[in-house]
Amino acid sequence: MPVIHEPVGPGLTRAWEVGDVRYHARTPYQEVLIGETAQGVSLFCDGERQSTEASQLVYHEALMVPALLLAERVRRVLIIGSSEGVASELAVAHGASHVDHVDIDEQAVRACAEHLPYGYTTADLDRATNGDGPVRVSFADGWAFLAAAPAGSYDVVVIDLPDENADPDAQHNRLYGTDFLRRCARLLAPGGVVTCQAGCPTLWRNETLLASWRRFREVFGTVLYFGSDEHEWAFLSGRTDHVADPGPLVARRFAERGSGAVTLDAEALLGGSTPPFSLRHDTGSDQ
Repeated sequence: MPVIHEPVGPGLTRAWEVGDVRYHARTPYQEVLIGETAQGVSLFCDGERQSTEASQLVYHEALMVPALLLAERVRRVLIIGSSEGVASELAVAHGASHVDHVDIDEQAVRACAEHLPYGYTTADLDRATNGDGPVRVSFADGWAFLAAAPAGSYDVVVIDLPDENADPDAQHNRLYGTDFLRRCARLLAPGGVVTCQAGCPTLWRNETLLASWRRFREVFGTVLYFGSDEHEWAFLSGRTDHVADPGPLVARRFAERGSGAVTLDAEALLGGSTPPFSLRHDTGSDQ
């Protein structure tokens, strides 16, 4: 049985036993493997777990729901990355009438649609690439797509990429930087939100989260932290204007409006909105 040794910190790896490998290929951008693990059908990119059948909805709702509630409107949504297509589905379920989903790796997106039991089906993906329905998939570089998009054209911009790393050749790292966040912020309509998977709060692997926290606070007037209480990831959402108490706001909106979310409730949103000690006392930030 193949074993994937996933790096989770300096000198530390996590071993995934993989049976029934459904797909394994090196695309022009990354190595993609889809196979059965103890958590069901799972997606790995460059040896790192991206999603699993058992936990993907916890992850995707933690990414999407706080941002969708923080935004004043949810009509037009831009998603960068997120090969599985779950983020697109959640945006539509929350009321978006137009979703632009941009991913540079067509081969990976099509493999996910064919082999994962969540997210796009192949029929869904065909409709989206043909512009039939609210979701429009473009196989393009996110940086270039942003450069061509008109200012103020989206209510929510979602950045859902593999975790930032120290590899100088990893093309996705440039989509985490301050300049890219500023480009995303330029696309926001009034009351709009940029959201991002921001890393892990665990003390011995929180470098990415600290870096993301500093960047978001540099670019946005309001930063909402959400740490999933049932996953290992944290997420940041930013608005360019100032919003008082964004954590209680999204919890209240969830309770008032109702939601189709199945892994979150108002209490989880409120409880998860307090940043960890290391962020609240970050001496590397000027705010």
